[in-house]
Order: sequence, then C-alpha cells, then structure tokens
Amino acid sequence: MSIFNMMWRNMKWRFQNPISIIITISQPILWLILYSAVANGTMQNTGIHNYTAYILPGIMVLVTMAACSSGGIINFLMKSSGSFYRVLISPIRRSSIVLGQMLEAVLCTFFEVTILCVLSLLFGVKFTTGVVGILLMIVLIFFTAFFMSGLAYTISLILPNEVIYETIMNIIVLPIFFLSTALFPAENVSGVLKIAINLNPFTHVINALRNLILGDFISLKFILPVIFLFAVMCICSFTLALWRLDKETTH
Repeated sequence: MSIFNMMWRNMKWRFQNPISIIITISQPILWLILYSAVANGTMQNTGIHNYTAYILPGIMVLVTMAACSSGGIINFLMKSSGSFYRVLISPIRRSSIVLGQMLEAVLCTFFEVTILCVLSLLFGVKFTTGVVGILLMIVLIFFTAFFMSGLAYTISLILPNEVIYETIMNIIVLPIFFLSTALFPAENVSGVLKIAINLNPFTHVINALRNLILGDFISLKFILPVIFLFAVMCICSFTLALWRLDKETTH
C-alpha cells in the first residue's frame, strides 16, 4: 500500500504543476507534426510512404525520456521543502519510496504516449498488428519508462540542484535520441556512427515498436530479445536507484 501512497503523493505534484506535462509533451508533438510534415515528401524517395508512422516510435521514446526526466525534479522540490527527509525517516521501505516515484513517472509516460498515439491517427497512422501488437507496445513502453525513471531518480540524488540535473539529462537524452533510428533508417549509415546506433539499446526498442506499428506480422524472435534486454536494464536501474537512496541516510 505504501507504494501507491508514494505514487499518489507524486501524482498530486503533477496535478498541482500541470505545466510539467505540457512542457514534456509539447516538443514531441511539434516533432511529430512539423518535422514529419516537412520531411514526408523527401523520405518517400527512400520507400517510407507515411513518415509520421515511421517516426512515431522514436517520438514515443522521446516522450518517455522527457516524462521520466521530469520526475527527477520532484526530488529537488521535496528536498527544498524538507519533505524528502521526512519521508526518508518514516517507517516506509526504501523500495516503496523508489517504486512509488518510478511508477508515477511510468503512469505519466503512458498518459502522454496515449495522447501522442491518438493524435497520430489524424495523420493516417494505423497500428497494423492489432490488439496483440498494442499489448506488446505497452510492455515495451513500460520497460523503457521504468528504466529511464530509475536512471533519472538516481541522477537526481547525485546532483546538487535542478539546473545541473536538467543539463545532464539533456546531455544524456539528446545523443541517445539522435544516435538511433528514431528519425531515419540506418541502412545507409556506416562506420563509427553505425556502430554507435547499433550499440544504442533504444535503437532496438524503437525498431521493435516500429515493427508493431508498421509490420504485417509480429516477429517475436525480434521483439522478445528487446523485452528481455530492457527487463535486465530495469532491474539494474531500480537497484542503482535503491542503492543511491540508501546512501542518503549516511549523509
């Protein structure tokens, strides 16, 4: 129950600061609408007939990163008000504190991704793999958001203030986004750039989401390894966040 109490505590912060949701989703929506409109004609020469559908998986991942990154700001606000340390000394499991905040970021991610998907329908995007494909997309987004929220939580406890935190998160998120297949196919890329794209785990989750949106059939041999990879990353992310929170008690 304490997990849900902590999650509700953080959700109230979102309700009190709805601008955080508007800011995190406004940029991806602009990417989806403006960038796809500008590049759609050019990308058709590469065999991509609906560029909006093509970049939607990458924009979904960008929304996930932004929503989870904004969750880290809560720690700085709680520290400034003193409530962070009151929660820390309360009889609540450390794991419940971490999970409550991480799951709130995951919930916010699904809210924003849903808005993005509904908006994409207006641009002719069709989810061709049906209900099963949508369920697998939910699993992929959940693991992606859970990993990112744990990473953001850990980094927010390491850094001294929210200004530096936002700078560091941008340094992390933007290279991950651009060094992936979010905006363009990687077939014609070569050299070090191609190696970086292939080593980027978010490249694989974007490709898996793209297969579920545009594919004629669901390739479980392709999707299940991605789910397993991010499941392992989630365990590492949560463990790291929990370890960092435990260190706060020694300060």
